[in-house]
Amino acid sequence: MKKRKSKRTKGIEEARPFEGLSKVNQNAAGVDIGATEIVACVSGGDEIQLVKAFGNYTVDLLSICEWFRKHEVKTVAMESTGVYWIPLFEELERQGFECLLISSRSLRKVAGQKTDVEDAQWIQTLHSYGLLKGSFRPEGDLVALRTLLRHRAQLVEHRSPHIQHMQKALLQMNIQLSQAVTDVMGMTGQMIIRAILSGLRDPKELASFRDSGCKHSEEEIAKALTGTWREEHLYVLKQSLELYDFYTEKIEACDQEINRQYGMVRPDWASGELPVVPKKKLHTHSKNAPKEAKEIREHLYRINGVDLSLIDGFGVSLAQTVTMEVGSNVAEKFPTEKKFSRWLGLAPKHDITGGKVLSNRTLKTKNRAGQAFRMAAQSVKKADNPFGALYRRLRSRLGPAQATVATAHAMARVVYKMLKYKEEYNPLSVNEYQKKYEEQQVKYMKKRAAKLGYQLVPS
Repeated sequence: MKKRKSKRTKGIEEARPFEGLSKVNQNAAGVDIGATEIVACVSGGDEIQLVKAFGNYTVDLLSICEWFRKHEVKTVAMESTGVYWIPLFEELERQGFECLLISSRSLRKVAGQKTDVEDAQWIQTLHSYGLLKGSFRPEGDLVALRTLLRHRAQLVEHRSPHIQHMQKALLQMNIQLSQAVTDVMGMTGQMIIRAILSGLRDPKELASFRDSGCKHSEEEIAKALTGTWREEHLYVLKQSLELYDFYTEKIEACDQEINRQYGMVRPDWASGELPVVPKKKLHTHSKNAPKEAKEIREHLYRINGVDLSLIDGFGVSLAQTVTMEVGSNVAEKFPTEKKFSRWLGLAPKHDITGGKVLSNRTLKTKNRAGQAFRMAAQSVKKADNPFGALYRRLRSRLGPAQATVATAHAMARVVYKMLKYKEEYNPLSVNEYQKKYEEQQVKYMKKRAAKLGYQLVPS
């Protein structure tokens, strides 16, 4: 096949017409949202923009919709400012407008004086020329569940400091409970703390609350439970436990509401029989996991069509976090797994100029789904599975931080393929993974040797 000769353009001067940018969205509007005021901008004809300020009450939101309809607006772009955008976004969607939520990174402009009116005009201008890309949002029926799951995560986060307060109060009385048991708020730890607050002080009697699964013996636990029993520290311990119980009660109530919401999401979707859980996953547990794990697993299987909780490093909690943050139909929003990984913040960003790579780094992101994949990668560091083998191989060469991101990236590609092609997780064994990696290395070395004029010969 003959190679096509490239046209040399160096030194050739040629006049070509330039038509300029053409408007992609003729009926576009831009909105700048503040805490007390909303500034909207629409096109008023050739080189004219109409700007109007509104309040943020519900009647004002309805007025904005009427004003947009009066000017034949079809699509609206707005910046994601805190949570102020949510009421207007939902009202516009309810009334049939196409809405784009824009990140602040996409709206950077030339430095200068900044006002709300200029921001609204700038958003409308960019949107009318098709220069803005909307942020990702999962399917509408999953938004309510996502809100509840985020609220539950905040409740768990607010409960954690009270565990530290209990540990501090115990240590100040020289009660070394954290050395006697692995988890202070586990079965044994909670029974001992509640017995102390009920008035029991004898170390041997307190050690008798030891659960059968506890690693330490009663004699070892009794040695750690001899303290000073100061009243002020006992008072702090009591209040911290009450606050811990309060948040635990609210988390359980939130779990019930989440379970109720699951029943309202796609109830007519048929779900087949759940895949069998491997033996190595039967005894895994998390103290922050929901109690109705099996029911939630069934709901997720109905929504996704595959069981994400069976992936190595995943559980029901991480599976539902990824599902609610990403949605079940990733192929519509992300055509390739590379774009999916880039949105998660797990793929490196290459800065290239003149064919030279200036930097190759992973951008910082607050993506909750990306954080979930990183947590899953952290949990397989010592595991006997392909992801664990990948992590350990990369850690020796790149360090733990980059190995975590690379392992999370590999997990994200697996999840993308599962959701896109509706195929269940079928992992390789560690031996199969190592064999495949060795074959890949031999192929690479043969290619390198051939380039240099050599040939590899097995020893």
